[in-house]
Amino acid sequence: MDVILLERVEKLGKIGDVVSVKAGFARNYLLPRKKALRANEANKKVFEANRAQIEADNAARRSDAEKASTGIDGKTITLIRQASNTGQLYGSVSARDLAEVLEADGARVAKSQIVLDRPIKAIGLYEVKVSLHAEVSVTIKVNVARSPEEAELQAQGVDVMAEMFERDEAGFTEDYDPNAEPGEIASDREEAPAEEA
Repeated sequence: MDVILLERVEKLGKIGDVVSVKAGFARNYLLPRKKALRANEANKKVFEANRAQIEADNAARRSDAEKASTGIDGKTITLIRQASNTGQLYGSVSARDLAEVLEADGARVAKSQIVLDRPIKAIGLYEVKVSLHAEVSVTIKVNVARSPEEAELQAQGVDVMAEMFERDEAGFTEDYDPNAEPGEIASDREEAPAEEA
């Protein structure tokens, strides 16, 4: 199906482009959201008559998005979540969680504007794209940790999980006696000569 784009659509085209898309994509996404018109002679005439107004509206929306992006670009969000010893979260961090934190911070961002390929399911630092307009997108940093202290370490660039495992390995030493009998406990052997004396 051929459509005329009314706004820039990523990986498809810009305003006024006539592109060929699958019928389902046009019917279910582009047409209901007023991102495109069917490419027939009547709609082409309507588009050309209103082209200046459509481009002016798009420029106004883009300038609003650029103003909003100045407060969001490069911002770091810290989320404290419960997680297992391996760093896996009990639950996940979704676009809705990020939108709520940004809104509490004073930024107006809809959850549909946050581009998250899949939910965040482990502690760590993540970069998340926020698409405020088809032509304006910014990146925020998301710091997911189990405690504020851990979040501070991650912000400084410390790999908290690797450090935790190193601490565990460093603290564990096992007494080894090649002459010990199977099942014998090391503390019993040390006490036995003292009893004989």
